[in-house]
Amino acid sequence: MNKKIIIGNWKCNPLTLNEALKIFSKIKTEAEISKTEAVICPPNIFLKDLIAEKSKIKIGAQDCFYEDKGPFTGEVSAAMLKKIGCQYVIIGHSETRKINQETDKDINKKIIAALKNKLIPIFCYGENREEHIKKLTFQVLKKQIEEGIDNISPADLSKIIFAYEPIWSIGTGNFADPYEINETKQFIINLLSKKAKGSFKIVYGGSVNSNNASKYFSISGMDGLLIGAASLNPNEFLKIIKSV
Repeated sequence: MNKKIIIGNWKCNPLTLNEALKIFSKIKTEAEISKTEAVICPPNIFLKDLIAEKSKIKIGAQDCFYEDKGPFTGEVSAAMLKKIGCQYVIIGHSETRKINQETDKDINKKIIAALKNKLIPIFCYGENREEHIKKLTFQVLKKQIEEGIDNISPADLSKIIFAYEPIWSIGTGNFADPYEINETKQFIINLLSKKAKGSFKIVYGGSVNSNNASKYFSISGMDGLLIGAASLNPNEFLKIIKSV
């Protein structure tokens, strides 16, 4: 896992399968020859069609449920995602935490379910604006990470992609200072190195675009990026990949 990783989170976009395939097709050719690992996480309704494209681009889901099956209306399990060919799954994104009232314990169960089904969890965590202003970032991250990885073996921790996404930066255009992100990364490394067996990836997400992406590698030393809105613009997404 030495490659840098660029993850596109399409969120609740686009509106039709034709649009999804059109965006994916424009990204596919150049992303496949890149030296980075490219991952696209579309809405669940498009997963099977993008997997059927048989591209070198990896496909991930935007969430999963922690039980394999059962009376859970509206849920999609990690087991189901694995069976259709998914390789990654985003877990704990600030939007799902807020919309679905997820707790750190819920997220922990989802990460365990993903690992059990041999999916790579993209574990998101981050502080809100008030916590950031009050300089509570490290305190908040410590709680989110420690509760999120509870009862996970040191060997399995190295299979998780740890995605730092400051909530105050996501979708706001207020990208975080790369030097400050470097300090946060060092804190996360120190926290995880006491628990993990082997190396692990730490990625950054939050208002990333082609103008600032390279700074998160050259200054912050990130292992990858989690891209939101910019991943729906093929030209912009490819510029970010090339910037690595």
